[in-house]
This record gives sequence, structure tokens and C-alpha cells, in this order.
Amino acid sequence: MTTGENTPEIEAAASDDAPDAYELDRKLVAQILFALERDERDTLVALMEPLHPADIADLLEQVNAFDRGRLIRLYGREFDGDILSELDESIREEVIAALNPQVLADAVRELDSDDVVDLLEDLEEPQQEAILGALEDSDRAAVEQSLAYPESSAGRLMQREVVTAPEHWTVGQAIDHMREAEELPEQFYHIVVVDPRLHPIGQVTLGRLMSARRTRPLMEIMEETFQIIPAGQDEEDVAYAFNQYHLISSPVVDEDGRLVGVITIDDAMIVLDEEHEEDILRLAGVGEGSLSDNVTETTKQRFPWLAVNLVTAIFASLVIAQFEATIAQFVALAVLMPIVASMGGNAGTQSLTVAVRALATRDLTGSNVWRVIRREVLVGLINGAIFAVAMGVIGVVWFGTPMLGVVIGAAMVINLVVAGLAGTVIPVILDRIGVDPALASGAFVTTVTDVVGFFAFLGLAGAILL
Repeated sequence: MTTGENTPEIEAAASDDAPDAYELDRKLVAQILFALERDERDTLVALMEPLHPADIADLLEQVNAFDRGRLIRLYGREFDGDILSELDESIREEVIAALNPQVLADAVRELDSDDVVDLLEDLEEPQQEAILGALEDSDRAAVEQSLAYPESSAGRLMQREVVTAPEHWTVGQAIDHMREAEELPEQFYHIVVVDPRLHPIGQVTLGRLMSARRTRPLMEIMEETFQIIPAGQDEEDVAYAFNQYHLISSPVVDEDGRLVGVITIDDAMIVLDEEHEEDILRLAGVGEGSLSDNVTETTKQRFPWLAVNLVTAIFASLVIAQFEATIAQFVALAVLMPIVASMGGNAGTQSLTVAVRALATRDLTGSNVWRVIRREVLVGLINGAIFAVAMGVIGVVWFGTPMLGVVIGAAMVINLVVAGLAGTVIPVILDRIGVDPALASGAFVTTVTDVVGFFAFLGLAGAILL
């Protein structure tokens, strides 16, 4: 079976489901693994050649560690540096260790400085030295300068390769400069216009540059939307600025206001996506886990929050224990009790999720926090009243005790109002005192809704039914 004979079939397999799912075709994966099993390198390369680096990274993440190592060795010199950038951090170190040193060196040299910095951040020192040693002296110096900035700062996120032009240049001079340049960034969207002290004063999109007359000054076609980012600024703030102001790229300056790099939208959106993913995982109490993590790592990540949940559950049980005599006289209370707590927990989680998301996007601020709290309380009141009627009817029909319906209905209203209040107020308070609301809010809200739900239901039952 020759490479030429299989190319149409390979391309078809690679593109069958692409318009619908944008995911690896299972038949193609099976073909790659079959070629790997038979050590058919030419077939393997032909199968993987049409794939985007992100798809190859997905493939490496999906196969087991044994097949991953064999695939990397067989793929050999075809390994692209962009694959390393797309890999999940949990297996990146393993992949780098499996690469031939020369293949690794060639792959790393293809990357922009920001991608190299991203690679180095999560590696052990021996592997960091291996990658730095593969770079040209000038590239190594640029990367090391970026690594000198604080972790999770704009300085770490930026790429050092920037196309600049003096403020007195014309469109023609800028175009000629780019044509004569020995090396330009692989991807860039703007030319940064600088003054003699290398302070950025504006930027010009490539589209405007190519559509303007050669004699036109760059100063006349600079973009109106222009944001300068300090190198020490937190990457979350950078991502927010890109999203808020619809930026494509933005220059980065040092403490003296001099241009040191540029951040592009792809890097900013990666940060934004990582922040969203982190919030979702933290809300679920699973830390920063990955499908590639082993059993031990996953257990360590989930255990602490399961332990916290156990403590809160014990606290709620202590509340129930105070009404042991009431429950003994009305067994129906034990049947209906979980319903009140469950409804409150779900309502609290709804308010909590909205509040945490709004805090992350900075939509929830001091100016509108009380309006949002009032809204959530009113929503809880209305939903509580509706479900109170439903549960009141169910309580009467099920147990034949009208006052039991009144008790569970009243408890439902109280708990859903408290759930709406706690789900909004707790994340705001945690955010104000510097605690990540996505990480800690869930345990507090669950405790409040459980305790209030049990106390309201059993307390009202004791007061009304006894």
C-alpha cells in the first residue's frame, strides 16, 4: 500500500465529519493506530499530514501513554512546534521528554517567543534548559527577558516580535520596510507607530495600510481604538481589555513606557477561555483536573472539596438532630425534608453561577449589586410561592394532613428566598475580601440552603403540627 494510492482516501477520512463536528474522525484515528501498530511510517505521516496541529494534539491526548510514545518516535522529524503549543499541559512534559533532541530543537525554533514562554512555564528545569539550548542566542535572550516578568502577567503573554514604524513614515516606506525585512512575525495584524523614544503612539491595521496611497502618512490612518498594556498587568485584565474593547492586538510597554512586545487576540482569548474553564471546574469542586490526569492526581484534586462537603453535611445533620422528637412523631417529615433542601440547593446554585460569571466579566459591580440582589430575592420569592402551592397540594394528597402542606409550602418559600440571597451575596463578599468566589462559594451556599431549609421546615412543623 503506497502513500500515493492512499492520499484521496486519507483526505476523505480526515474531512468526512469536519463541517459538522470539527473533531477527529474515528476511522482516521483507527487508521493511524493501525499504521502505528505495523510501524508503517510513510502511511502514518500521510495520514497525519492533512491534520491541523490542534487535531494532532487531540490525538496525542486521546491515546494511552504507551501508544503516545510510539507515535511520537515514529512521526519523528515531522513533529511540528505548534503541536506543543496546542497540547494539554498535563501531558506536554511527557511529550517533550519523548521527542528526539534534534526534533525538539527544530520544533521549538519554529515558534514565536510567546509560545516558547508558554511551553517553558510548566516544565521542570532540565527540560527548560533543553528548550532554551535549542534556540538561537537572540531568541533565547528574548524568551529569558519575558520569563523575568511575573507569572500570569502581560510580559509573559506577549510576543517579542513586533513590526514598528517611526511616526514620520509614509505608507510606502512602511511597505518597503516590510518587503526588505529578513524576517517578519509569522502572524501579525498591526504596525505599531512609535516616537523616537520607542513609545507607541498608535497602530495601523494591515488592511488600512494596503488600501492607502503610498504617499499618505501613517499618522493619518492610525486606528482610533488603541490600548497600551503595561508589561506587569495581570493577564486576566489583559483578556478583559481585549474582550471589552474588541482588540485584535495591543502593544506592551515597560515601566518607562517603551515598547517591548505585542499581545495578539489568540493569546488573549486563550487566557479568557482558561479562566472560564477554571471557574467551571472550581464551581464543581474538581480543581484544575484534566482527562489526561491519572487516578492519584484526580483523587488529590477532588478529595479536599469532598471533605468540605462532608463537614457541611454533618453541620446540616446536627440541625436535623435538634428536631429528632418532631420527626419521630411525624414520619412524613423525613420523607419531605430532602425536597426542601434540594430545591434550595438548586436555586442557590443558579444564583451563584450567575453571580460568579458576572463577577468574572466585571458586570456585577458596586453600582448594580443591590439591584441584582433584589432581583434574585424576588425570583426566589416568586418561584418559592409557585412550588409552595404545588408541594402544599402534594402534601395534602399524599399524607392527608392540610397543615403539613402549609408547613412545606412556607418552608419552600423561605428557603428559595434565602437561596437567591445567599447565591448572590456570598460570592460578592468573597470577592471583596480577595477569595476566589468560584472556588469557595459553592460550599457556603450549600451549607446555608441546607441549614435554613431543614431549620425552617422542621421548626415550622414543630410549631404548627405539635
